[in-house]
Amino acid sequence: MSLVPFVFQNSKSGKKETFVPKDPLNVSIYSCGPTVYNFAHIGNIRSFLFVDVLRRSLLLGGYKLNQSMNITDIDDKIINESIKRKISVEEFTKPWTEAFFKDLETLHVQKLEHYPKATESIEDMVGLVETLQKNGLVYEKDGNLYFSIQKFSRYGELSKIDVSGMKSGVRYDADEYTKDDVRDFVLWKNQKTEEEKCWHTKIGKGRPGWHLECSAMIRKVYGSGVDIHTGGIDLLFPHHENEAAQSYGAYPEEEFVGTWLHCEHLLVDGEKMSKSKGNFYTLRDILEKGYDPNSIRYHLISAHYRSKLNFSLTKLEESKTAMERIQNTIYRVLETGNLWENVPKSSKGFEFSNSELQKINLDFMNSLADDLNVPKALASVFELVRVVNQFLDSKTELSDSTFLKESLALFYKTNELFAVFSFQKQIQTLDGISEDWILGQIEARKTAKQNKDFSTADRIRKELEEKGILLADTKEGNTTWKKAQ
Repeated sequence: MSLVPFVFQNSKSGKKETFVPKDPLNVSIYSCGPTVYNFAHIGNIRSFLFVDVLRRSLLLGGYKLNQSMNITDIDDKIINESIKRKISVEEFTKPWTEAFFKDLETLHVQKLEHYPKATESIEDMVGLVETLQKNGLVYEKDGNLYFSIQKFSRYGELSKIDVSGMKSGVRYDADEYTKDDVRDFVLWKNQKTEEEKCWHTKIGKGRPGWHLECSAMIRKVYGSGVDIHTGGIDLLFPHHENEAAQSYGAYPEEEFVGTWLHCEHLLVDGEKMSKSKGNFYTLRDILEKGYDPNSIRYHLISAHYRSKLNFSLTKLEESKTAMERIQNTIYRVLETGNLWENVPKSSKGFEFSNSELQKINLDFMNSLADDLNVPKALASVFELVRVVNQFLDSKTELSDSTFLKESLALFYKTNELFAVFSFQKQIQTLDGISEDWILGQIEARKTAKQNKDFSTADRIRKELEEKGILLADTKEGNTTWKKAQ
């Protein structure tokens, strides 16, 4: 299988560039992951789904991937919360880390090759600071170690931040800052109180600054830089700029990142998400409202990753309707051709003999290769829906049709990206309710019980009972269902 040539909008150059990995047989990708102190909100979820779209697209294009996403399990928020609750950092972060992976599983996000944790990479961070010290880019103040921006001439190359007006020695101690204000950033923090988590190292007693963590973990996993680095647009400055400064400052002869990709913000009903505005959602919040994971995934990946996505429950309903239109056509193909036992296991190596399907397949892949243009790829899928339905409406003897088998294979191929469509016989319950919907409600109820939100769990059970679905909880913690007699 020949490799599909991809073009990406590189944040560093601000231009579309042909993607040329160092080793096409093993593309390296690093993505900024969650800070595990709470449930991920849907803005975070969108950026994690963007990583999944990137992964699935490159796999469809014939590439082999070596991909990482870090787990930030030490920072200011985590330390403050663990002290407040009088538990260790590890005890505090464990359930939130598990919740993160559960969210990914719920939304059919493929597992990556590596999930490095900050707390398991301290030696690598210390080594990076020591190299920066040797290169004359570090100074100490009150037991903290800072990166000196004025001594690094390349600062601002990625984010295009102007450093000319910076005052020497002005520092940021906080892990995060969002203003376009350039200051020296902390690499290593001295322990302030006995309650704070710390490590005893060659550079002192304390803990790493947030920006240091990713630079060190990339080097830990890959030994040098990566072909692609992704993250939300809010990480471009200062986090990614500081990452680049640390990495190039320590190893100036190495290419740290070939291509930077940044996912745009998510809005809710046209506004920035905020708890005070009442428009703040986690994945669990939406599941508890009765929406199924497939509709949520479809909606969150349907916009181009470089476009702001305006999320709303109304638009989620629209996405559900669009998704069902595709799903109904897939069921129609399966039923008409009696192809339930002939669903392909993979799209690799499949050739299309029909000229219309050939063109749709080419358009679909070209859309993904053009900077992951999912909206355009979706247009190809709806063209497939149109062509297939037209064929089905105009024919009578279809059971052995090569066209049906090839169209099924093409639907399967598109689902290797979208991961929301079913190719199994749909089990109907009462009043046409699908098993997928019932299982989604059971999962939402389970999540509510885990969160001790028993009123929501009882409401879901009652709603299912009203539809003639009875639940039974087992001793092992599972839930089964059956139709009421």
